[in-house]
Amino acid sequence: MADKQFITIDGVAVEFEKGLNVLEHAKRVGIDIPAFCYSPELSIYGACRMCIVEIVDQRSGRVSLDSSCSLLPKPGMVIRTNTEKLRMYRRNILELLLANHCRDCTACENSQRCKLQAFADRYGITGVRYPQHSPAPVLDTSSAAITKDTAKCIDCGCCIRMCNEIQHVGAIDFAHRGSEMVVACVGEKNIGDSVCVGCGQCAAVCPTGALVVRNDTKKVWKLIDDKNIKVSVQIAPAVRVAVGNAFGIPPEENTFGRLVAALRRIGFDEVYDTNTAADMTIIQEAAELLARLKTKHDWPLFTSCCPAWIQYVEKHHPEVMPNVSTTKSPMQLYAGTYKKDGTPGFARGAIMPCTAKKFEGKRGEFKSGDKQDIEFVLSTQEVVRMIREAGIDYKNIEPEAIEGKWGNTTGAAVIFGVSGGVMEAALRYALYVLKLDTPENYLAVAESGIRGIPRPDPKAGALVDGIKTADIKLGDITLKVAVVSGLANADAIIERIKGGEHFDFVEVMACPGGCIGGGGQPPASWDVKAERMKGIYLADKEYALKSVEQNPVMGEWHKLMGGEHAEHEHWHIHYAGHGKH
Repeated sequence: MADKQFITIDGVAVEFEKGLNVLEHAKRVGIDIPAFCYSPELSIYGACRMCIVEIVDQRSGRVSLDSSCSLLPKPGMVIRTNTEKLRMYRRNILELLLANHCRDCTACENSQRCKLQAFADRYGITGVRYPQHSPAPVLDTSSAAITKDTAKCIDCGCCIRMCNEIQHVGAIDFAHRGSEMVVACVGEKNIGDSVCVGCGQCAAVCPTGALVVRNDTKKVWKLIDDKNIKVSVQIAPAVRVAVGNAFGIPPEENTFGRLVAALRRIGFDEVYDTNTAADMTIIQEAAELLARLKTKHDWPLFTSCCPAWIQYVEKHHPEVMPNVSTTKSPMQLYAGTYKKDGTPGFARGAIMPCTAKKFEGKRGEFKSGDKQDIEFVLSTQEVVRMIREAGIDYKNIEPEAIEGKWGNTTGAAVIFGVSGGVMEAALRYALYVLKLDTPENYLAVAESGIRGIPRPDPKAGALVDGIKTADIKLGDITLKVAVVSGLANADAIIERIKGGEHFDFVEVMACPGGCIGGGGQPPASWDVKAERMKGIYLADKEYALKSVEQNPVMGEWHKLMGGEHAEHEHWHIHYAGHGKH
Protein backbone atom coordinates (compact mmCIF):
# COMPACT_ATOMS: atom_id res chain seq x y z
CA MET A 1 0.00 0.00 0.00
CA ALA A 2 1.36 3.40 -0.97
CA ASP A 3 2.22 5.81 1.83
CA LYS A 4 -0.49 8.29 2.70
CA GLN A 5 -0.06 11.82 1.38
CA PHE A 6 -1.23 15.01 3.07
CA ILE A 7 -2.00 18.65 2.53
CA THR A 8 -2.03 21.23 5.30
CA ILE A 9 -5.06 23.44 5.91
CA ASP A 10 -4.81 26.06 8.67
CA GLY A 11 -2.03 24.03 10.28
CA VAL A 12 -4.03 20.79 10.22
CA ALA A 13 -2.71 17.80 8.28
CA VAL A 14 -5.46 16.52 5.97
CA GLU A 15 -5.12 13.24 4.10
CA PHE A 16 -4.92 13.98 0.37
CA GLU A 17 -7.52 12.45 -1.93
CA LYS A 18 -7.01 12.85 -5.66
CA GLY A 19 -9.84 14.65 -7.47
CA LEU A 20 -11.30 16.21 -4.32
CA ASN A 21 -11.31 20.00 -4.09
CA VAL A 22 -9.85 22.03 -1.22
CA LEU A 23 -13.29 22.96 0.14
CA GLU A 24 -14.25 19.29 0.61
CA HIS A 25 -10.83 18.44 2.07
CA ALA A 26 -11.37 21.22 4.64
CA LYS A 27 -14.83 19.89 5.56
CA ARG A 28 -13.27 16.58 6.54
CA VAL A 29 -11.40 18.22 9.40
CA GLY A 30 -14.19 20.51 10.51
CA ILE A 31 -13.18 23.67 8.63
CA ASP A 32 -16.17 25.40 7.05
CA ILE A 33 -15.10 27.57 4.12
CA PRO A 34 -17.97 29.94 3.21
CA ALA A 35 -19.50 29.65 -0.26
CA PHE A 36 -22.69 30.72 -1.99
CA CYS A 37 -22.45 28.99 -5.35
CA TYR A 38 -20.93 25.63 -4.36
CA SER A 39 -22.88 22.43 -3.87
CA PRO A 40 -21.32 18.97 -4.15
CA GLU A 41 -24.06 17.64 -6.45
CA LEU A 42 -23.72 20.55 -8.91
CA SER A 43 -20.99 21.47 -11.36
CA ILE A 44 -18.34 23.96 -10.25
CA TYR A 45 -19.30 27.54 -11.05
CA GLY A 46 -16.80 29.57 -9.01
CA ALA A 47 -18.68 32.86 -9.30
CA CYS A 48 -19.26 34.04 -5.74
CA ARG A 49 -15.56 34.12 -4.72
CA MET A 50 -16.46 33.76 -1.04
CA CYS A 51 -14.45 30.54 -0.81
CA ILE A 52 -11.14 32.16 -1.79
CA VAL A 53 -8.15 30.73 0.12
CA GLU A 54 -4.44 31.48 0.32
CA ILE A 55 -1.91 29.01 -1.10
CA VAL A 56 1.57 29.33 0.37
CA ASP A 57 4.52 28.43 -1.87
CA GLN A 58 6.89 26.47 0.38
CA ARG A 59 10.00 27.48 -1.58
CA SER A 60 9.50 31.21 -2.08
CA GLY A 61 6.98 31.95 0.65
CA ARG A 62 4.80 33.72 -1.89
CA VAL A 63 1.08 33.65 -1.35
CA SER A 64 -1.48 33.28 -4.13
CA LEU A 65 -5.28 33.25 -4.05
CA ASP A 66 -7.68 30.75 -5.55
CA SER A 67 -11.26 29.52 -5.13
CA SER A 68 -11.33 26.46 -2.88
CA CYS A 69 -14.33 25.01 -4.76
CA SER A 70 -12.39 24.76 -8.02
CA LEU A 71 -8.88 24.23 -6.63
CA LEU A 72 -7.63 20.64 -6.78
CA PRO A 73 -4.70 20.47 -4.34
CA LYS A 74 -1.43 18.61 -4.71
CA PRO A 75 0.27 16.61 -1.97
CA GLY A 76 2.26 18.85 0.34
CA MET A 77 0.26 21.98 -0.48
CA VAL A 78 -0.14 24.47 2.38
CA ILE A 79 -3.44 26.36 2.47
CA ARG A 80 -4.78 29.08 4.73
CA THR A 81 -8.52 29.77 4.96
CA ASN A 82 -8.74 32.21 7.88
CA THR A 83 -6.36 35.16 7.63
CA GLU A 84 -6.96 38.87 8.14
CA LYS A 85 -6.68 39.42 4.39
CA LEU A 86 -9.26 36.73 3.62
CA ARG A 87 -11.66 37.97 6.28
CA MET A 88 -11.41 41.50 4.89
CA TYR A 89 -11.91 40.16 1.36
CA ARG A 90 -15.04 38.24 2.37
CA ARG A 91 -16.47 41.18 4.30
CA ASN A 92 -16.05 43.34 1.21
CA ILE A 93 -17.90 40.77 -0.95
CA LEU A 94 -20.70 40.65 1.59
CA GLU A 95 -20.99 44.44 1.77
CA LEU A 96 -21.14 44.68 -2.03
CA LEU A 97 -23.87 42.02 -2.13
CA LEU A 98 -25.82 43.72 0.66
CA ALA A 99 -25.55 47.09 -1.10
CA ASN A 100 -27.50 45.57 -3.98
CA HIS A 101 -29.81 43.38 -1.93
CA CYS A 102 -33.08 43.85 -0.07
CA ARG A 103 -32.22 44.11 3.63
CA ASP A 104 -35.73 43.71 5.05
CA CYS A 105 -34.61 40.42 6.55
CA THR A 106 -37.32 40.13 9.19
CA ALA A 107 -40.00 40.22 6.49
CA CYS A 108 -38.22 37.74 4.20
CA GLU A 109 -39.63 34.24 3.69
CA ASN A 110 -36.09 32.89 3.97
CA SER A 111 -35.15 34.70 7.17
CA GLN A 112 -33.00 32.54 9.49
CA ARG A 113 -32.28 30.19 6.57
CA CYS A 114 -30.47 32.69 4.35
CA LYS A 115 -26.75 32.22 3.69
CA LEU A 116 -26.25 35.94 3.06
CA GLN A 117 -27.81 36.70 6.44
CA ALA A 118 -25.78 33.96 8.15
CA PHE A 119 -22.45 35.02 6.59
CA ALA A 120 -23.11 38.68 7.43
CA ASP A 121 -23.54 37.63 11.05
CA ARG A 122 -20.52 35.32 10.93
CA TYR A 123 -18.24 38.09 9.67
CA GLY A 124 -19.66 40.80 11.91
CA ILE A 125 -21.23 42.99 9.22
CA THR A 126 -23.00 45.65 11.28
CA GLY A 127 -22.96 48.33 8.60
CA VAL A 128 -22.47 48.65 4.85
CA ARG A 129 -20.10 51.30 3.53
CA TYR A 130 -21.61 51.41 0.06
CA PRO A 131 -24.81 53.22 -0.99
CA GLN A 132 -27.95 51.09 -1.07
CA HIS A 133 -28.88 50.25 -4.66
CA SER A 134 -31.20 47.30 -4.09
CA PRO A 135 -33.84 47.05 -6.81
CA ALA A 136 -37.52 47.11 -6.02
CA PRO A 137 -39.05 43.63 -5.44
CA VAL A 138 -39.93 41.89 -8.67
CA LEU A 139 -42.33 39.14 -7.62
CA ASP A 140 -43.46 36.24 -9.77
CA THR A 141 -46.38 34.56 -8.03
CA SER A 142 -47.72 32.81 -11.12
CA SER A 143 -46.68 29.34 -9.88
CA ALA A 144 -48.75 27.38 -7.38
CA ALA A 145 -45.50 25.86 -6.08
CA ILE A 146 -42.82 28.53 -5.70
CA THR A 147 -42.44 32.32 -5.57
CA LYS A 148 -39.60 34.22 -7.22
CA ASP A 149 -38.21 37.63 -6.23
CA THR A 150 -35.52 38.75 -8.68
CA ALA A 151 -34.47 41.56 -6.33
CA LYS A 152 -33.07 39.01 -3.84
CA CYS A 153 -31.03 37.07 -6.42
CA ILE A 154 -27.22 37.19 -6.13
CA ASP A 155 -26.61 35.40 -9.47
CA CYS A 156 -24.95 32.38 -7.83
CA GLY A 157 -26.45 30.10 -10.51
CA CYS A 158 -27.33 27.27 -8.10
CA CYS A 159 -30.95 27.15 -9.22
CA ILE A 160 -29.95 27.07 -12.89
CA ARG A 161 -27.52 24.20 -12.42
CA MET A 162 -30.05 22.27 -10.31
CA CYS A 163 -32.80 22.74 -12.90
CA ASN A 164 -30.56 21.83 -15.83
CA GLU A 165 -28.06 19.30 -14.47
CA ILE A 166 -29.95 17.34 -11.81
CA GLN A 167 -33.51 17.76 -13.06
CA HIS A 168 -33.09 18.27 -16.84
CA VAL A 169 -36.14 20.55 -16.79
CA GLY A 170 -34.40 23.54 -18.33
CA ALA A 171 -36.91 26.08 -17.07
CA ILE A 172 -34.44 28.76 -15.94
CA ASP A 173 -31.19 30.31 -17.15
CA PHE A 174 -29.28 33.57 -17.16
CA ALA A 175 -30.73 36.32 -19.35
CA HIS A 176 -28.85 39.42 -20.61
CA ARG A 177 -25.24 40.28 -19.81
CA GLY A 178 -23.05 42.31 -17.52
CA SER A 179 -24.82 44.42 -14.91
CA GLU A 180 -28.15 43.62 -16.60
CA MET A 181 -27.78 39.86 -16.11
CA VAL A 182 -30.68 38.19 -14.28
CA VAL A 183 -31.91 34.67 -13.59
CA ALA A 184 -35.10 34.18 -15.58
CA CYS A 185 -37.33 31.51 -17.04
CA VAL A 186 -36.40 30.67 -20.61
CA GLY A 187 -37.99 33.25 -22.89
CA GLU A 188 -38.41 35.45 -19.78
CA LYS A 189 -41.80 33.88 -19.17
CA ASN A 190 -43.54 33.76 -15.84
CA ILE A 191 -42.87 30.53 -13.96
CA GLY A 192 -46.50 29.50 -14.39
CA ASP A 193 -46.20 29.73 -18.19
CA SER A 194 -42.83 27.96 -18.40
CA VAL A 195 -41.80 24.31 -18.58
CA CYS A 196 -41.28 24.28 -14.78
CA VAL A 197 -42.65 21.10 -13.18
CA GLY A 198 -42.90 22.52 -9.66
CA CYS A 199 -40.39 20.17 -7.99
CA GLY A 200 -39.04 23.04 -5.87
CA GLN A 201 -35.43 21.86 -6.02
CA CYS A 202 -34.39 25.32 -7.25
CA ALA A 203 -35.77 26.84 -4.03
CA ALA A 204 -34.03 24.13 -1.99
CA VAL A 205 -30.60 25.28 -3.23
CA CYS A 206 -31.28 29.04 -3.39
CA PRO A 207 -29.08 30.63 -0.69
CA THR A 208 -30.92 33.95 -0.31
CA GLY A 209 -34.68 33.58 -0.68
CA ALA A 210 -34.93 34.68 -4.31
CA LEU A 211 -36.81 31.40 -4.82
CA VAL A 212 -38.98 30.13 -1.96
CA VAL A 213 -41.85 27.73 -1.41
CA ARG A 214 -45.16 29.52 -2.00
CA ASN A 215 -46.59 30.51 1.39
CA ASP A 216 -50.26 29.59 1.81
CA THR A 217 -50.39 29.83 5.60
CA LYS A 218 -52.53 32.99 5.67
CA LYS A 219 -55.24 31.22 3.68
CA VAL A 220 -55.17 28.26 6.09
CA TRP A 221 -55.23 30.45 9.22
CA LYS A 222 -58.33 32.16 7.79
CA LEU A 223 -60.04 28.78 7.30
CA ILE A 224 -59.13 27.69 10.82
CA ASP A 225 -60.56 30.92 12.28
CA ASP A 226 -63.87 30.44 10.45
CA LYS A 227 -66.07 28.68 13.04
CA ASN A 228 -68.54 27.58 10.35
CA ILE A 229 -65.94 25.37 8.66
CA LYS A 230 -64.34 22.17 9.90
CA VAL A 231 -60.79 21.97 8.66
CA SER A 232 -59.37 18.50 8.08
CA VAL A 233 -55.82 17.73 7.08
CA GLN A 234 -53.84 14.66 6.03
CA ILE A 235 -50.10 14.14 6.66
CA ALA A 236 -47.76 12.52 4.12
CA PRO A 237 -45.22 9.86 5.25
CA ALA A 238 -42.01 11.84 4.61
CA VAL A 239 -43.21 14.78 6.73
CA ARG A 240 -42.99 12.78 9.96
CA VAL A 241 -39.20 12.35 9.74
CA ALA A 242 -38.45 15.93 8.65
CA VAL A 243 -40.64 18.34 10.61
CA GLY A 244 -38.71 17.60 13.80
CA ASN A 245 -35.44 18.78 12.16
CA ALA A 246 -36.50 22.38 12.59
CA PHE A 247 -36.94 21.84 16.34
CA GLY A 248 -33.61 20.15 17.02
CA ILE A 249 -34.95 16.59 16.99
CA PRO A 250 -32.74 13.96 15.27
CA PRO A 251 -33.89 13.48 11.65
CA GLU A 252 -34.31 9.72 12.03
CA GLU A 253 -36.78 10.22 14.88
CA ASN A 254 -40.44 9.85 13.93
CA THR A 255 -42.36 12.77 15.48
CA PHE A 256 -45.73 11.93 13.93
CA GLY A 257 -47.66 11.85 17.23
CA ARG A 258 -46.23 15.21 18.26
CA LEU A 259 -47.17 16.66 14.88
CA VAL A 260 -50.76 15.43 15.25
CA ALA A 261 -50.96 17.06 18.69
CA ALA A 262 -49.47 20.32 17.40
CA LEU A 263 -51.94 20.49 14.51
CA ARG A 264 -54.86 20.10 16.90
CA ARG A 265 -53.44 22.90 19.09
CA ILE A 266 -53.19 25.08 15.99
CA GLY A 267 -56.88 24.50 15.35
CA PHE A 268 -57.26 21.74 12.78
CA ASP A 269 -60.47 19.83 13.54
CA GLU A 270 -59.48 16.44 12.17
CA VAL A 271 -56.05 14.98 11.41
CA TYR A 272 -55.56 11.97 9.14
CA ASP A 273 -52.66 9.92 7.82
CA THR A 274 -52.05 9.88 4.05
CA ASN A 275 -50.55 6.42 4.57
CA THR A 276 -54.03 4.91 4.61
CA ALA A 277 -54.61 6.15 1.08
CA ALA A 278 -51.10 5.02 0.11
CA ASP A 279 -52.20 1.47 0.97
CA MET A 280 -55.06 1.74 -1.53
CA THR A 281 -52.70 3.26 -4.11
CA ILE A 282 -50.54 0.16 -3.74
CA ILE A 283 -53.48 -2.16 -4.36
CA GLN A 284 -54.49 -0.30 -7.52
CA GLU A 285 -50.98 0.13 -8.93
CA ALA A 286 -49.99 -3.49 -8.25
CA ALA A 287 -53.19 -4.64 -9.98
CA GLU A 288 -52.23 -2.56 -13.03
CA LEU A 289 -48.77 -4.13 -13.03
CA LEU A 290 -50.01 -7.71 -12.75
CA ALA A 291 -52.59 -7.14 -15.50
CA ARG A 292 -49.94 -5.60 -17.73
CA LEU A 293 -47.64 -8.59 -17.31
CA LYS A 294 -50.24 -10.78 -19.05
CA THR A 295 -49.68 -8.96 -22.35
CA LYS A 296 -46.57 -7.98 -24.29
CA HIS A 297 -45.43 -4.37 -23.88
CA ASP A 298 -42.40 -2.51 -25.18
CA TRP A 299 -42.70 0.02 -22.37
CA PRO A 300 -42.81 -0.58 -18.60
CA LEU A 301 -45.47 0.65 -16.21
CA PHE A 302 -44.32 3.89 -14.56
CA THR A 303 -45.50 4.95 -11.11
CA SER A 304 -47.85 7.94 -10.83
CA CYS A 305 -47.80 9.33 -7.28
CA CYS A 306 -45.13 12.04 -7.89
CA PRO A 307 -46.82 15.15 -9.36
CA ALA A 308 -43.58 16.73 -10.61
CA TRP A 309 -42.90 13.52 -12.56
CA ILE A 310 -46.42 13.70 -14.03
CA GLN A 311 -45.79 17.28 -15.18
CA TYR A 312 -42.39 16.30 -16.53
CA VAL A 313 -44.01 13.63 -18.68
CA GLU A 314 -46.70 16.06 -19.87
CA LYS A 315 -44.27 18.83 -20.75
CA HIS A 316 -41.16 16.92 -21.84
CA HIS A 317 -42.14 13.33 -22.73
CA PRO A 318 -45.85 13.18 -23.65
CA GLU A 319 -45.20 9.94 -25.55
CA VAL A 320 -44.59 8.24 -22.20
CA MET A 321 -47.99 9.15 -20.66
CA PRO A 322 -49.89 6.05 -21.93
CA ASN A 323 -47.46 3.96 -19.86
CA VAL A 324 -47.88 5.91 -16.60
CA SER A 325 -50.13 4.27 -14.03
CA THR A 326 -53.62 5.78 -13.92
CA THR A 327 -53.84 5.31 -10.15
CA LYS A 328 -54.40 8.58 -8.29
CA SER A 329 -51.79 9.81 -5.87
CA PRO A 330 -52.52 9.01 -2.20
CA MET A 331 -53.28 12.68 -1.49
CA GLN A 332 -55.99 12.88 -4.14
CA LEU A 333 -57.28 9.43 -3.37
CA TYR A 334 -57.86 10.41 0.26
CA ALA A 335 -59.46 13.70 -0.76
CA GLY A 336 -61.89 11.85 -3.02
CA THR A 337 -62.85 9.60 -0.11
CA TYR A 338 -63.73 12.62 2.03
CA LYS A 339 -65.97 13.78 -0.82
CA LYS A 340 -67.56 10.36 -1.27
CA ASP A 341 -68.06 10.09 2.48
CA GLY A 342 -70.51 12.97 2.16
CA THR A 343 -69.32 14.88 5.24
CA PRO A 344 -70.52 18.50 4.86
CA GLY A 345 -68.75 21.71 5.79
CA PHE A 346 -65.18 20.48 5.39
CA ALA A 347 -62.13 22.28 4.09
CA ARG A 348 -59.90 19.44 3.04
CA GLY A 349 -56.15 19.97 3.09
CA ALA A 350 -52.83 18.17 3.09
CA ILE A 351 -49.36 18.53 4.56
CA MET A 352 -46.81 17.41 2.01
CA PRO A 353 -43.01 17.37 1.61
CA CYS A 354 -43.58 18.37 -2.00
CA THR A 355 -44.08 21.76 -3.66
CA ALA A 356 -45.56 20.15 -6.79
CA LYS A 357 -48.46 18.86 -4.65
CA LYS A 358 -49.64 22.47 -4.48
CA PHE A 359 -50.12 22.38 -8.24
CA GLU A 360 -51.64 18.90 -8.18
CA GLY A 361 -54.23 20.15 -5.71
CA LYS A 362 -55.30 22.82 -8.19
CA ARG A 363 -55.53 20.57 -11.27
CA GLY A 364 -58.87 20.61 -13.05
CA GLU A 365 -58.98 16.81 -13.06
CA PHE A 366 -59.39 16.88 -9.27
CA LYS A 367 -62.42 19.12 -9.10
CA SER A 368 -66.04 18.53 -8.12
CA GLY A 369 -68.21 21.27 -9.57
CA ASP A 370 -66.51 24.54 -8.71
CA LYS A 371 -64.60 23.13 -5.72
CA GLN A 372 -61.24 21.38 -5.64
CA ASP A 373 -61.08 18.01 -3.89
CA ILE A 374 -58.06 19.39 -2.02
CA GLU A 375 -58.52 23.01 -1.00
CA PHE A 376 -55.03 23.70 0.31
CA VAL A 377 -51.60 22.07 0.45
CA LEU A 378 -49.04 23.07 3.04
CA SER A 379 -45.38 22.15 2.77
CA THR A 380 -43.41 20.87 5.75
CA GLN A 381 -41.74 24.30 5.92
CA GLU A 382 -45.10 26.07 6.19
CA VAL A 383 -46.31 23.78 8.97
CA VAL A 384 -43.10 24.43 10.91
CA ARG A 385 -43.81 28.15 10.51
CA MET A 386 -47.37 27.72 11.83
CA ILE A 387 -46.20 25.66 14.83
CA ARG A 388 -43.74 28.40 15.74
CA GLU A 389 -46.33 31.13 15.22
CA ALA A 390 -48.69 29.30 17.58
CA GLY A 391 -45.98 29.18 20.25
CA ILE A 392 -46.06 25.40 20.57
CA ASP A 393 -43.21 23.63 22.38
CA TYR A 394 -42.82 20.91 19.77
CA LYS A 395 -40.04 19.07 21.56
CA ASN A 396 -42.10 18.52 24.68
CA ILE A 397 -45.68 18.28 23.45
CA GLU A 398 -47.43 15.01 24.31
CA PRO A 399 -48.03 12.82 21.22
CA GLU A 400 -51.61 12.19 20.08
CA ALA A 401 -53.26 9.73 17.67
CA ILE A 402 -55.01 10.57 14.40
CA GLU A 403 -58.76 10.24 13.93
CA GLY A 404 -59.97 6.66 14.29
CA LYS A 405 -61.92 6.62 11.04
CA TRP A 406 -59.76 5.30 8.20
CA GLY A 407 -56.87 5.25 10.68
CA ASN A 408 -55.24 1.87 10.07
CA THR A 409 -52.18 1.75 7.88
CA THR A 410 -49.12 -0.38 7.16
CA GLY A 411 -45.36 -0.19 6.98
CA ALA A 412 -45.67 -0.54 3.20
CA ALA A 413 -47.35 2.88 3.07
CA VAL A 414 -44.73 4.54 5.30
CA ILE A 415 -41.88 3.69 2.93
CA PHE A 416 -43.61 5.68 0.15
CA GLY A 417 -41.61 8.61 1.55
CA VAL A 418 -38.24 7.42 0.26
CA SER A 419 -36.90 6.50 -3.17
CA GLY A 420 -37.64 2.82 -3.83
CA GLY A 421 -40.49 2.69 -1.32
CA VAL A 422 -43.38 2.69 -3.79
CA MET A 423 -41.71 -0.09 -5.72
CA GLU A 424 -41.12 -2.21 -2.62
CA ALA A 425 -44.66 -1.65 -1.32
CA ALA A 426 -46.22 -2.71 -4.63
CA LEU A 427 -44.01 -5.80 -4.80
CA ARG A 428 -45.00 -6.81 -1.26
CA TYR A 429 -48.64 -6.79 -2.35
CA ALA A 430 -47.85 -8.60 -5.61
CA LEU A 431 -46.23 -11.36 -3.54
CA TYR A 432 -49.51 -11.69 -1.61
CA VAL A 433 -51.63 -11.84 -4.78
CA LEU A 434 -49.36 -14.54 -6.16
CA LYS A 435 -49.46 -16.42 -2.81
CA LEU A 436 -45.71 -15.91 -2.30
CA ASP A 437 -45.90 -13.60 0.73
CA THR A 438 -43.29 -15.17 2.98
CA PRO A 439 -40.80 -13.33 5.22
CA GLU A 440 -38.01 -14.71 3.04
CA ASN A 441 -39.53 -13.21 -0.11
CA TYR A 442 -40.16 -9.86 1.61
CA LEU A 443 -36.50 -9.82 2.63
CA ALA A 444 -35.38 -10.72 -0.89
CA VAL A 445 -37.24 -7.69 -2.27
CA ALA A 446 -35.81 -5.38 0.41
CA GLU A 447 -32.27 -6.60 -0.30
CA SER A 448 -32.59 -6.61 -4.09
CA GLY A 449 -30.83 -3.25 -4.42
CA ILE A 450 -33.85 -0.98 -4.79
CA ARG A 451 -33.34 0.68 -1.40
CA GLY A 452 -31.03 3.64 -0.82
CA ILE A 453 -30.82 7.22 -2.00
CA PRO A 454 -28.36 8.84 -4.43
CA ARG A 455 -25.45 10.76 -2.98
CA PRO A 456 -23.41 13.63 -4.37
CA ASP A 457 -19.94 13.00 -5.71
CA PRO A 458 -17.90 16.19 -5.16
CA LYS A 459 -15.28 14.92 -7.62
CA ALA A 460 -17.80 14.73 -10.45
CA GLY A 461 -20.20 17.45 -9.34
CA ALA A 462 -23.09 15.03 -9.82
CA LEU A 463 -25.35 12.51 -8.09
CA VAL A 464 -24.47 8.83 -8.18
CA ASP A 465 -26.74 5.81 -7.82
CA GLY A 466 -29.77 7.74 -9.09
CA ILE A 467 -30.90 4.71 -11.13
CA LYS A 468 -31.09 1.35 -9.37
CA THR A 469 -32.11 -1.74 -11.31
CA ALA A 470 -32.92 -5.24 -10.13
CA ASP A 471 -34.36 -8.57 -11.24
CA ILE A 472 -37.15 -9.55 -8.86
CA LYS A 473 -38.35 -13.15 -8.70
CA LEU A 474 -42.11 -13.52 -8.21
CA GLY A 475 -42.48 -17.27 -8.44
CA ASP A 476 -42.20 -18.14 -12.14
CA ILE A 477 -42.13 -14.46 -13.07
CA THR A 478 -38.92 -12.43 -13.19
CA LEU A 479 -39.55 -8.71 -13.08
CA LYS A 480 -36.99 -6.28 -14.42
CA VAL A 481 -37.46 -3.12 -12.32
CA ALA A 482 -35.83 0.29 -11.98
CA VAL A 483 -35.96 2.89 -9.24
CA VAL A 484 -35.23 6.39 -10.50
CA SER A 485 -34.42 9.41 -8.34
CA GLY A 486 -34.14 12.86 -9.93
CA LEU A 487 -35.57 13.87 -13.31
CA ALA A 488 -32.24 13.81 -15.17
CA ASN A 489 -32.17 10.12 -14.32
CA ALA A 490 -35.76 9.80 -15.55
CA ASP A 491 -34.52 11.19 -18.87
CA ALA A 492 -31.73 8.62 -18.86
CA ILE A 493 -34.02 5.65 -18.19
CA ILE A 494 -36.41 6.79 -20.93
CA GLU A 495 -33.51 6.89 -23.39
CA ARG A 496 -32.39 3.42 -22.29
CA ILE A 497 -35.90 2.08 -22.92
CA LYS A 498 -36.05 3.78 -26.32
CA GLY A 499 -32.71 2.13 -27.04
CA GLY A 500 -34.23 -1.32 -26.48
CA GLU A 501 -33.53 -2.06 -22.81
CA HIS A 502 -36.46 -3.91 -21.21
CA PHE A 503 -38.10 -3.01 -17.90
CA ASP A 504 -41.44 -4.12 -16.48
CA PHE A 505 -41.91 -1.59 -13.70
CA VAL A 506 -40.22 1.78 -13.09
CA GLU A 507 -40.61 4.02 -10.05
CA VAL A 508 -39.81 7.70 -10.60
CA MET A 509 -39.42 10.31 -7.89
CA ALA A 510 -38.58 13.79 -9.12
CA CYS A 511 -36.70 14.85 -6.00
CA PRO A 512 -33.32 13.21 -5.37
CA GLY A 513 -33.85 10.73 -2.54
CA GLY A 514 -37.61 10.80 -2.97
CA CYS A 515 -40.04 12.73 -0.75
CA ILE A 516 -37.55 12.90 2.14
CA GLY A 517 -35.69 15.40 -0.07
CA GLY A 518 -38.80 17.14 -1.39
CA GLY A 519 -38.72 20.82 -2.30
CA GLY A 520 -41.08 21.62 0.58
CA GLN A 521 -38.96 19.95 3.25
CA PRO A 522 -36.60 21.89 5.53
CA PRO A 523 -33.36 22.14 3.49
CA ALA A 524 -30.93 19.45 4.59
CA SER A 525 -27.50 18.03 3.89
CA TRP A 526 -27.18 14.63 2.28
CA ASP A 527 -26.23 13.12 5.60
CA VAL A 528 -29.49 14.41 7.10
CA LYS A 529 -31.45 13.02 4.14
CA ALA A 530 -29.82 9.64 4.77
CA GLU A 531 -30.94 9.86 8.41
CA ARG A 532 -34.48 10.65 7.25
CA MET A 533 -34.37 7.53 5.09
CA LYS A 534 -33.26 5.54 8.12
CA GLY A 535 -36.21 6.97 10.05
CA ILE A 536 -38.64 5.86 7.33
CA TYR A 537 -37.41 2.26 7.46
CA LEU A 538 -37.39 2.29 11.27
CA ALA A 539 -41.05 3.38 11.17
CA ASP A 540 -41.78 0.52 8.77
CA LYS A 541 -40.36 -1.94 11.30
CA GLU A 542 -42.61 -0.53 14.03
CA TYR A 543 -45.82 -1.34 12.13
CA ALA A 544 -47.40 -4.69 12.91
CA LEU A 545 -49.00 -4.72 9.44
CA LYS A 546 -46.40 -4.98 6.70
CA SER A 547 -48.46 -5.23 3.52
CA VAL A 548 -51.74 -3.65 2.43
CA GLU A 549 -53.86 -6.82 2.28
CA GLN A 550 -53.52 -6.92 6.09
CA ASN A 551 -55.21 -3.53 6.49
CA PRO A 552 -58.93 -3.93 7.39
CA VAL A 553 -59.68 -0.35 6.29
CA MET A 554 -59.21 -1.38 2.66
CA GLY A 555 -62.34 -3.53 2.83
CA GLU A 556 -64.32 -0.63 4.33
CA TRP A 557 -63.24 1.63 1.49
CA HIS A 558 -64.35 -0.91 -1.09
CA LYS A 559 -67.80 -1.01 0.53
CA LEU A 560 -67.99 2.80 0.60
CA MET A 561 -67.27 3.10 -3.11
CA GLY A 562 -69.92 0.55 -4.08
CA GLY A 563 -69.70 -1.28 -7.40
CA GLU A 564 -66.68 -2.30 -9.44
CA HIS A 565 -67.02 0.40 -12.12
CA ALA A 566 -67.67 3.22 -9.64
CA GLU A 567 -64.77 1.96 -7.56
CA HIS A 568 -62.38 2.02 -10.51
CA GLU A 569 -63.41 5.56 -11.43
CA HIS A 570 -62.77 6.64 -7.86
CA TRP A 571 -59.23 5.28 -7.66
CA HIS A 572 -58.02 6.22 -11.16
CA ILE A 573 -57.47 9.38 -13.18
CA HIS A 574 -56.70 10.25 -16.81
CA TYR A 575 -54.79 13.50 -17.08
CA ALA A 576 -56.04 16.01 -19.62
CA GLY A 577 -52.50 16.92 -20.52
CA HIS A 578 -50.30 19.99 -20.40
CA GLY A 579 -51.82 22.60 -18.10
CA LYS A 580 -50.55 25.86 -16.69
CA HIS A 581 -48.39 25.61 -13.62
